Amino acid sequence: MLEALIFVIFPFCMVFAAVSDALSMTIANRVSLVLVGSFLVIAPLTGMEWSTVGMHLAAGALVLSATFVLFAIGGMGGGDAKLMAATAVWMGFDMLLAEYLIYASFVGGMLTLATLMYRRSFLADFTRNNMFLRHFGDTSVGIPYGVALGFAGLVIYPKTALAAWAIARLAG
Repeated sequence: MLEALIFVIFPFCMVFAAVSDALSMTIANRVSLVLVGSFLVIAPLTGMEWSTVGMHLAAGALVLSATFVLFAIGGMGGGDAKLMAATAVWMGFDMLLAEYLIYASFVGGMLTLATLMYRRSFLADFTRNNMFLRHFGDTSVGIPYGVALGFAGLVIYPKTALAAWAIARLAG
């Protein structure tokens, strides 16, 4: 049962955030709350030491501090900032967090370039009313960065401590 929660909650939240941001340019607060709350329930049940849980929370707090500054100066949306921080809680305070942040930055940069090129193309005029593409073609809104954050989270997730624990339990 615990393994199922580990394999469902984080991936579902990443996909939900990405789709939600693409469709509405918002990431609901409940996504970040579910990520942090479920981590706080699941991690101790896997035998993770409280000091390690504390380091995971410290990773989230550090990322939230940095992304809050970016939000305050207009460089990032609030939902993106909260999602990054909640994802950092699942990654922990080690090189995996750095790998996630680098991957999210790279994918986000590619998404930004692709979106800007798309907005200048003739295709944006033809797809303006498509519910999946309208925000990518709308020059009056930002970039739905939650798509990149969700994608990066899904790619890095199998390397996390909780995913490794669940895989080991299922393999043994």
